[in-house]
Amino acid sequence: MTQGNVDTSRPHISVIIVSYNTRLLLARCLETVTAELDPPNEVIVIDNASADASVAMVRAQFPQVQVIANAANSGFAVATNQGLRAANGAFLCLLNPDTELFPGALAALATYLETHPDVGVVGPTLLYPDGRYQHAAFHFPTLTMALIDFFPLNHRLLNSRLYGRFPLSMHEKPFAMDYPLGACMMVRREVCAVVGLLDEQFFMYCEEVDWCRRIKQAGWEIMHVPGARVVHHEGQSTRQAAGRMFVELHRSRFRLFSKHCSRRYQVAARGIVAVGALADLVRMLPRRLTSRMNGGDEGAQGRDSAGPNQALRDRWQSRLRVLALALRGEQNQ
Repeated sequence: MTQGNVDTSRPHISVIIVSYNTRLLLARCLETVTAELDPPNEVIVIDNASADASVAMVRAQFPQVQVIANAANSGFAVATNQGLRAANGAFLCLLNPDTELFPGALAALATYLETHPDVGVVGPTLLYPDGRYQHAAFHFPTLTMALIDFFPLNHRLLNSRLYGRFPLSMHEKPFAMDYPLGACMMVRREVCAVVGLLDEQFFMYCEEVDWCRRIKQAGWEIMHVPGARVVHHEGQSTRQAAGRMFVELHRSRFRLFSKHCSRRYQVAARGIVAVGALADLVRMLPRRLTSRMNGGDEGAQGRDSAGPNQALRDRWQSRLRVLALALRGEQNQ
């Protein structure tokens, strides 16, 4: 790719990928990334203790990729910061392993940053594997969004500004947003020097929202660049533990609110989540009682964890834990 006046003795772009048990998707992701980047550009994979031979695959099939193999899963933010500290590029691209780049995607993002010095972060167009558009640009969270999460009165609300979305009609040319979906975002190196790295207290979720809040507060613009296109398979790591991830989502949101919102806002947000979690529990109660009467809780340790009874138990426990989080006003229990 064209590097203009950039010092070619150092990487122009560093791509940072955090992986957790997504070996097949990671391989496809790396195929599309390495096809786009020539030395001295670099790709760094941080593996969070995967059990699917992801590390061995990367080392065997992509020897040009730098691998950081963690002994334990300390979360997305910690692993991403490992990559950011190891990266040498002028532009730093955070990329999920369940993505595939269209040709020229990285170049389009880097070029936009090069030609717009007031912009600190850019995000691409995201597509589902079948070609449908995926929401990739968002407004910062609001109480209305929290309400819609649990009580989506009309399906149209899920694609509306009330839910933090931008109309797809806007996606024909670049526009300003509050933050991109963390599946793919490119950051100017100077941004890290000014605002710091990701907050490692976020295990999963909201770390990019918090980062973008700090970036905007420091005076940088954040832009959606539709000319860069990326396929996103969405949620391949997190769906492996859906119940736990539901809890982590709300734990992270409470932390986000504690950092950036007023006390009154925090109380209102916790109230909405508590009512929503309680409503979910009430809706699940008949199935939960039926399962217990039919012996659905017996022998849970030896059952297939993917079975319907286990899924119901996980969902029930996750709502109980979120309800407790909301009522206690804690984000770090």
